[in-house]
Amino acid sequence: MTELAFSTNAYTDYGLAEAVRRIADHGYDGVELLGDEPHAYFPSFGASEARDLSAALSETDLAVSNVNANTATGYYDDAPPSPFFEPSLATDDDEARAWRVRYTKRAIDLASLVDARAVCLTTGRALAGNPPERARAALRDSLREILDYAEPREVSVGIEFEPELLVESTDDVLALVEAVDHPDLGVNLDVGHAAVCGESVAESIRRCGDHITGVHLEDIAGGRGGTHYHLVPGEGDLDFRAVFDALDDVGYDGFATLELYTYPDEPDRAARRAREALSEYVYSNN
Repeated sequence: MTELAFSTNAYTDYGLAEAVRRIADHGYDGVELLGDEPHAYFPSFGASEARDLSAALSETDLAVSNVNANTATGYYDDAPPSPFFEPSLATDDDEARAWRVRYTKRAIDLASLVDARAVCLTTGRALAGNPPERARAALRDSLREILDYAEPREVSVGIEFEPELLVESTDDVLALVEAVDHPDLGVNLDVGHAAVCGESVAESIRRCGDHITGVHLEDIAGGRGGTHYHLVPGEGDLDFRAVFDALDDVGYDGFATLELYTYPDEPDRAARRAREALSEYVYSNN
């Protein structure tokens, strides 16, 4: 049965260990670790921070669902307030792309340390001067190097498609998985992203099938084709019964992780209400 996790990216007003403890207090089985400031920004995340994290995980008995390496805002002195994906694995700046490859390897190291089965990544955009086909070639090359590193560490890499990025749909992500053709490359399927793209979430899940390395959950106002703003389940229009039925249909047995970074001022309320809203789908047999 699918279990629920909650991402620490809602708890950016707290340190990582405190975020883990707070998430455990709301009855979750797992926690996703934000691989960015203020939690695990890898150039500054060292042995002391790893010990504190390990102690919190041991104390709470939470499993780690995923290491979320989608963003690297710590790279910038003054990062924009919205999610920002540069430097990405698709950039035409070789030095910046190499930095991002190294950063992702550090995320894989953390996943291995805490027994997480996957890290997730987005692809960034095809920016001015970097046409999509050239960006896709750079992305594929970057992923092959990362996957060679991930394979002996038994960590999968899940690409998270997102509106307006280079890989922004189910078609795009499945084409990338096929092109790279590595058993450890899959899909971190964000149900809200599929909905905003105008897709049937259940159909996206079924198409991705056994390529799914992880799942991100949030609600979307307007449902299919709605506005890309993450809401607590029950406060938007997604059909979560259809989501969990589709996950059952494809035999998914990993974590479904609430990603509610839009609630930094009230993460405990968001965590509590999200679990209450989804408990009938996940804990009904307990």
